[in-house]
Amino acid sequence: MEIGSFDFLKQQDLPAGALYMVATPIGNLGDITLRALHVLNAVDGIACEDTRHSSALLQQFGIHKKCLALHEHNEISGAQTVIQHLSSHERWAYISDAGTPGVSDPGAKLVNEVRKAGLRVIPIPGPSAVSSAISAAGSVMHNSDGRFQFLGFWPNKTKERDAFIQDIFNSNKASIFFESPHHIKETLAMLANNLEPERQLLVCRELTKKFEQLVTLQAQEITNWLEVTESLKGEFVIVVSGRAGNGDETPEHASLLLWANALSPYLGSKEIAAVLAQTLGLTKKEAYQIALDAKNE
Repeated sequence: MEIGSFDFLKQQDLPAGALYMVATPIGNLGDITLRALHVLNAVDGIACEDTRHSSALLQQFGIHKKCLALHEHNEISGAQTVIQHLSSHERWAYISDAGTPGVSDPGAKLVNEVRKAGLRVIPIPGPSAVSSAISAAGSVMHNSDGRFQFLGFWPNKTKERDAFIQDIFNSNKASIFFESPHHIKETLAMLANNLEPERQLLVCRELTKKFEQLVTLQAQEITNWLEVTESLKGEFVIVVSGRAGNGDETPEHASLLLWANALSPYLGSKEIAAVLAQTLGLTKKEAYQIALDAKNE
């Protein structure tokens, strides 16, 4: 495929002195975007989380640029090198090992330093394990009305792990996190022991790759699934449904009406519902009903 044949790419503005945060495939090279290839071909240099890992990707698409290693251990010093290049009106890109930079990968400190230097940062969107999992989560996302919290990697320290589990257990938003194949069995077993039996999970293994597997389970089904599953190899993304609300877990109706009545002179029903949902953790349906009840009093 000749990227240069796509005229719309040539029309895109690629300002000099800017850092391009480029998303790359999380497993399937076919997920690289046309815009990502266009930018990587156009920049003067590429900062990489791991130059050895990224060189294989770049060679696959015939991209030959000077590369700079920029990872979690040298992100600040590496950022200063990138800033020097940008200050000379060069264009530079940053790519992590896989997916969108800054999502449980280096990138945030680099962006911060570049912006502090008064230089522009331009996101080049593309593959992400988080959005991929959400798109296939189905019923696991129902309780939270599409809202979610991304928690990064499952922690190894006991104290942090306990807080992590409580965060998942108490949240009325879906929770998403990453786990390695070395600890996935133990992690899922802990979820089985700490979540309500009917709480739903989506277990994603090797997203976008040849042996991709997506399984929806209830917490009470995890133990049996672990006994019969054929493989626990590969990288995992786990989506846990939000906690279902009930009368014991939300403020009493009278208290909610006080909130809604206080807002009623200033906001319409939809706006009141949005405030209640955001501040009190109600679902959109629950919040809207309270807003209507207040207006009808």
